[in-house]
Amino acid sequence: MDDAEDPDAVSAAAASHLARNLASLRHTRGLTQEALAKAAALPRSTIANLESGTGNPSLTVLVKVAGALGAPIDELLASPRAKVRHWPAAEVAARTKGRGVQIRALVPEPMPDGMIEVMDFEPGAVMGGTPHLPGTREYFTCLSGRVNLTVAGDRHALAEGDVLAFPGNTPHSYQNADAMAPARGVSVVVLAKAGG
Repeated sequence: MDDAEDPDAVSAAAASHLARNLASLRHTRGLTQEALAKAAALPRSTIANLESGTGNPSLTVLVKVAGALGAPIDELLASPRAKVRHWPAAEVAARTKGRGVQIRALVPEPMPDGMIEVMDFEPGAVMGGTPHLPGTREYFTCLSGRVNLTVAGDRHALAEGDVLAFPGNTPHSYQNADAMAPARGVSVVVLAKAGG
């Protein structure tokens, strides 16, 4: 009997596909495990088990998860296709944070070691940064306009093309320095390893 016919191998492959696809769809939609669990009326531990590849869901659980994600069940269970994927702009999750800042992932798939996001600032927008584990490094590039980035109480004025690097565990905040024009920047966060 070869691996393709081995029921254990088939089951392990299906669990692996489900784990990968579920995490990808959840991240693309900008949902936390908690938010997805709530939308699917399931415990968060169920979502965590499915994403780790250790879950063995019933059809009811798959239907609930697929419904909460707005995806067909076959997309959750699909085997890997070509390494090319196109995301229409409407499918890439965006969220609003602070006062007048919209954040959108530039890489819509899970990135275990970091995050890359574009940040659009309305005129005069203000946003507090999210502190990370010690050892995390953040880079902010001002793409257009002027952005003031305050790190540990020190204000840094950034103009188009300027880059500021700083420890991600340090208190920081962003402000569009112009009350009349928007600004845009890219945030790259290189996450520290927990316990590392």
